[in-house]
Amino acid sequence: MNVIPIEHEEERTAAIRALFGSAGENITVLPVFNCDNGSNIHVGKNFLANYNVTILDIAPVRIGDYVMIGPGTLITTVNHPLSPLGRRRHLGIAKPVCIGNDVWIGGNVTILPGVTIGNNVVVAAGAVVTRDIPDDCVVGGVPAKVIRKIENDLTGISGS
Repeated sequence: MNVIPIEHEEERTAAIRALFGSAGENITVLPVFNCDNGSNIHVGKNFLANYNVTILDIAPVRIGDYVMIGPGTLITTVNHPLSPLGRRRHLGIAKPVCIGNDVWIGGNVTILPGVTIGNNVVVAAGAVVTRDIPDDCVVGGVPAKVIRKIENDLTGISGS
């Protein structure tokens, strides 16, 4: 997929559909995209992964509709033990990641294993998301925390 020119949208879309476990309509994944498996990635409609996104999908990664992921972002489902013996054995601990609808993830964000991000969330550039994020808010920082609530102006609109 990374070698297919950006202007060859149909070829890129076919490659994404072959790689991902499932994908909705109108999906864009810009190069360079990296993942472990691809088959554990499930994205909804109107999905954008900007340049240099990595999704380490040892466990499932479920991403809703109308999600934009900024450049340089890492979503990881894999962690390692704190104990040196476990690390020497290269043990992995996998936990799924779930991202809701209408989420904008800024550039250079890191989302750690086991995190659920709610609907209508903006994750500020450079944030490290270490725990679940509720609906309707802006989060930022290291570790990411709620900065403020935001309105969901889609309430009551058909198809929201």
